[in-house]
Amino acid sequence: MSFSISDLDINFQLGMFAAIMERMPGLVAIRELENGKLIYINDAGMKMLGTDDYAELELLIDQNQLGRGSFSAQAAQDNLLTKERQWQNIRGETFQGLYEEILLRNNNKEYCFFRITDSLTDRKFKQQLNRELERFGALFDYASIGILVTNQQGEIILINDFALDQFGYRREELLGHKVEVLIPRRVHDRHEKHRNRYNAHPQSRPMGIGMDLFAVRKDGSEFPVEISLSHYANEEGHFVIAYLNNITERKKAEEKIERLNDELEGMVEERTQQLTKALEQLKISKEELTVALSKEKELGDLKSRFVSMASHEFRTPLSTILSSAFLVKHYAEEKDQPTRNKHIQRIVNSVTLLTDTLNDFLSVGKIEEGKVQVRLADFDIEDYFNNIIQEMQELAKEKQVIEYRHSGEPTVLLDPSLLKHITMNLVGNAIKFSKSDGVIEIFTVKSNHAFSLTVKDSGIGMSHEDQQHLFERFYRGTNVSNIQGTGLGLHIVNKYTELMNGSISCESELNAGTTFTINFQLDAKNIPYQS
Repeated sequence: MSFSISDLDINFQLGMFAAIMERMPGLVAIRELENGKLIYINDAGMKMLGTDDYAELELLIDQNQLGRGSFSAQAAQDNLLTKERQWQNIRGETFQGLYEEILLRNNNKEYCFFRITDSLTDRKFKQQLNRELERFGALFDYASIGILVTNQQGEIILINDFALDQFGYRREELLGHKVEVLIPRRVHDRHEKHRNRYNAHPQSRPMGIGMDLFAVRKDGSEFPVEISLSHYANEEGHFVIAYLNNITERKKAEEKIERLNDELEGMVEERTQQLTKALEQLKISKEELTVALSKEKELGDLKSRFVSMASHEFRTPLSTILSSAFLVKHYAEEKDQPTRNKHIQRIVNSVTLLTDTLNDFLSVGKIEEGKVQVRLADFDIEDYFNNIIQEMQELAKEKQVIEYRHSGEPTVLLDPSLLKHITMNLVGNAIKFSKSDGVIEIFTVKSNHAFSLTVKDSGIGMSHEDQQHLFERFYRGTNVSNIQGTGLGLHIVNKYTELMNGSISCESELNAGTTFTINFQLDAKNIPYQS
């Protein structure tokens, strides 16, 4: 289990940051470097300096040379700047303490966050605060999604640069205004009611499930959005965080796919009419005509399901490719190479996912057309499966373990290509649906006339109702709708197993893992086509 602060929910980090600023010991203040203006000082700091008068505080801070960002350039490279030094309060009393600076940049302005304490025992606490400040700044200011925070009255108190660019406002034009300024006027009243209900019972959830949501730019133009809501609370009150994503391009792609679907259905209808006419002309039997029309309808349904599935399964990787490609061009300097590599890898992973999805559709097509042939070969079982596991280990989550054991005779006569597809699909599902620290077990057993393969995991499992439809095309379990997949993998596994005269069984319980077992009978009379 990880206890890194970066693993916590961003809302929790925001609440933690606000609480730390007020409760941490010693003087804590923020100063704008360009004009020396004092932006913030905590109550403890005013007590240490002996005054709460703003002008006196700024004068004392200047006299003590605090918050100037005056450390050496070498020290500034580490962001966290610390040293022992003396300082005086308004009464002229001199104190010795630990002085720290953190250089921050927000909205193209540079700030100095500084702290003075007469205690050397809280170094660990202060270092953690500095790390959290850096993480908060990166999360909020450089996020590739619009983020805004409102108070319980619906007033905007924070908004990041990405959201400002989306809406075309300057920050000072939105802060303190109701969030309804960003939504169409026709839904203002309704939105205020929804907002009040959410404040009464806050929870993290998508906004407007089943509805088309729109936002309004400063120039009055509207654009479709996807919004998720979250919340946090501290001593200052309750706050709502909204994450906004402009889905204009996605909507255009969906409309294009819908048009393609209409065209495909039109083509299917046209082909059906042509086939009906041809069958009438040939005066074939009513039974043959019914079968042909049924096949054509099944083809139309398959095409419709394909378009529907493609619109869903291609959306996430295409969005990832689009966003990463957009971001790569903004990192042109040599120092940005790690960031470029990260986005390039995201593009590669998304293309791989698209390729795997298309391969599944092509495999189903070959199976339906009877173009898959079984080519048997005799191979060493343990070497074969160890090579597959080595490939799959690269896809495993952090700390996941794949264990393999074999018993019985060392070789088997099967189609290595089809068996590899079966194994990689089952192990891939075990990786996908198991926790990051889960164990995946693979067992093979070879006897004189039989060979069995078992893949066992301790993942999310499936209900008995889902197991009834497990090998149907495009079927996906009710508890995996938020996980990428086509619903074709187990259908293909079942068909390949049948081609090699095998059978597959499944044992599973919700949240208790899943075990797939495949048995092949190797009697000479059951051996399929052999090259």
